[in-house]
Amino acid sequence: MLDEGLTSNDKVFVGNQNGDVQQALKGAAKTVEATYRFPYQNHATMEPMNATARWTKDRCEVWCPTQNGEAALEATAEAAGLPITQCDVYKIHLGGGFGRRGAFHDFVKQAVAIAKQLPGTPVKLLWTREEDMTHGHYHPITKCKLVGGFDAKGKLTGLHVRISGQSILASVRPNWLKDGADPFTFQGMLPDGDHAISYTVPNLLIDHAMRNPPVPPGFWRGVNINQNAVYMECFVEELAHAAGEDPLAFRRKLMADHPKSLAVLDAVAEKAGWGTPAAKGVHRGLAVINTFASYVAACAEVSVDDKGRLKIHRIVAATDPGYAVNPQQIEAQVEGSFVFGLSALLYGECTVKDGAVEQTNFHDYPSMLIKEMPKVEVIVMPSGGFWGGIGEPTIAVAAPAVLNAIFAATGKRIRDLPLKNTDLRSVS
Repeated sequence: MLDEGLTSNDKVFVGNQNGDVQQALKGAAKTVEATYRFPYQNHATMEPMNATARWTKDRCEVWCPTQNGEAALEATAEAAGLPITQCDVYKIHLGGGFGRRGAFHDFVKQAVAIAKQLPGTPVKLLWTREEDMTHGHYHPITKCKLVGGFDAKGKLTGLHVRISGQSILASVRPNWLKDGADPFTFQGMLPDGDHAISYTVPNLLIDHAMRNPPVPPGFWRGVNINQNAVYMECFVEELAHAAGEDPLAFRRKLMADHPKSLAVLDAVAEKAGWGTPAAKGVHRGLAVINTFASYVAACAEVSVDDKGRLKIHRIVAATDPGYAVNPQQIEAQVEGSFVFGLSALLYGECTVKDGAVEQTNFHDYPSMLIKEMPKVEVIVMPSGGFWGGIGEPTIAVAAPAVLNAIFAATGKRIRDLPLKNTDLRSVS
């Protein structure tokens, strides 16, 4: 289904377009092509889904960990069969949300449904870990085919990015679709706004072939920027390699019209020592994205030994959120986002067999260990004039920065995540 979407022009939605890509690629002196894949991923919150409910014919009360009290209240009233004015939801601390406890309150509805069988009796519902892991709303599965074209002078003249895969909005918020298209699919790749692309290419086409398999998708911390940053940032490095140019220098030529993105990229490159020798066996990789109204970049330093064992030594991260009210909290958010993003890169994959998700607990859907966590150096560089996000943007640059560093270390392009499925030993 996803492969067909990469090649078919049936039901394709355009998210960003300028110039004539087909003509540019047709007349290119050299083309580069790659296909990337991003898997289903679980929210895997430490606290499984749970709620406590008390129902009577006149009133329903619910105590639950939620990211969206209004949605929880709506779910309560629906399940209780009562007007919203006769329902109360008490929000309590949650042991992880990441989007799972935002739009989805199936656990609330279930608790209320059970409580209705025992009027006046408080009922506490707690899903097992296995129930939680196999009844999620998963990060959407997508593939992406990218084609770039160079003219005879080595200038990038055309870029076509085709995303094939699920639409979250089509499943969760179909009324948010715009003429059938899901604008969220293009986060980090749009022509302008809070998720604008960081590069200028004379002929550009970014489109989406919507393909919706039955596994339910959902908002997953960072949402579509996670795969889009991998697709764009890793392919930009492929283009730089094909052009025989330094990845930083190649990017800088495409970012002349994007000074804020360029500023965070230059900041991490300078602090990490780009262009100077790293420690023996250590190699660097870059990534940058504009998302959630913030500009973020990362430079990762990694090594891969002769047995293919990866060590991520350091990540330098720069964030321009416009204003920085609490720089210490920003640093904590950025550091935490790398735990999340790197866990997904290393291990995050849900597979489906016989109609069910196979991963059931942390033994087969692990998070990264403390000993695996790199040193994170955070640069907070607010430029003023806007208010950007903090908790999600830098998740996106974790994976591509590391993947680009792995290529520098091994000569291998990893286009299929997570890394647990790949032999990282160097190309001979």
